[in-house]
Amino acid sequence: MVAPRRKTRAIHVGDVQIGGGAPVVVQSMATADTRDPKATLRQIHELADAGCEIVRIAVPDRVAAAALPEIVPHSPVPLIADIHFEHTLALKAIDAGIHGLRLNPGNIRKPEDVREVVTKAKERGIPIRIGVNFGSLPPMSRDFVDEMAEKNASQVELIAEHMVRTALGHVKILEDLDFGDIKISLKAFEVPVMLEAYRRMAPLNDYPLHLGVTEAGTPKAGTIRSAVGIGTLLAEGIGDTIRVSLTTDPVEEVFVAYEILKSLGLRQHGATLVACPTCGRVEVDLFKLANEVDEYIKNIKAPIKVAVMGCVVNGPGEARDSDVGVAAGRGKGVIFRKGQIVRRVEEDEIVPALKEEIQAILAERGEA
Repeated sequence: MVAPRRKTRAIHVGDVQIGGGAPVVVQSMATADTRDPKATLRQIHELADAGCEIVRIAVPDRVAAAALPEIVPHSPVPLIADIHFEHTLALKAIDAGIHGLRLNPGNIRKPEDVREVVTKAKERGIPIRIGVNFGSLPPMSRDFVDEMAEKNASQVELIAEHMVRTALGHVKILEDLDFGDIKISLKAFEVPVMLEAYRRMAPLNDYPLHLGVTEAGTPKAGTIRSAVGIGTLLAEGIGDTIRVSLTTDPVEEVFVAYEILKSLGLRQHGATLVACPTCGRVEVDLFKLANEVDEYIKNIKAPIKVAVMGCVVNGPGEARDSDVGVAAGRGKGVIFRKGQIVRRVEEDEIVPALKEEIQAILAERGEA
């Protein structure tokens, strides 16, 4: 059972609400060079078409900042500027109309520079994410290490607590400037560290939490690592916005993010494929059949559950909660809706018949 959502304050990135009971928001990050506005906008549109609701873009230097006026007004979704060290980049991003900032006040050295950014962000209603990553933590103090040793803290607990205190230190900088439009992230590659950090942070305040496993890896391993880390916290009611970090086309990140949310019943987006793992009873090339159906439904935006089963005897019953599906046998197949058989077809007609049935259902719902 999924736990009730943690109660948080609401913040807004552009017209997208995060926290305050809003659905979990899906984010990604553009990999295109921000200094190339056309390439960046092209990728932002691809992400938006895939269902991404907020896109973060890197602003590493003044050339990238100068390109923002050519990007921000033309984006179909709110944009967050990723800023490090140079506070003037944040100011330029705000002037360009950026919808949110991701920064660490701790790496902007002068208090007056932080104050200038925060004051301007507050005037424009722009939220700031305090993003703490394990890989860029400051050194632990001897007093802190001794304190945790007295508590017999494990290595995971030690690192997680250091992440939490680092984030809270950065949050306090903003709070002291009377700024409250804050969200927090505590990302690590090691899932146990990430879980422990978010669990420790969750009861300490009501700021929305942005979930992610940093540097998760290539699609196969990274998808699993992200699903375990992000999915575990979401099941515990923790998390208001997520980003799946994968070393691949960021559109794939969006797909995986929605699959995590759909698997927990937190969001409905696009089609869901149900397919049996096959066994000795299967008498068709179910791998090929499932992949063909999966390729067809990936561009469907409406929520619909489609099943591909390899057993005519048990398939319809086992997938009766699917909206539509096929159970294939030797040289034939049955098409069913909610477990009830509606058509019997020859093997070479299975995919066309299933496509027809999918489109019929979408048309009946007014979603074709």
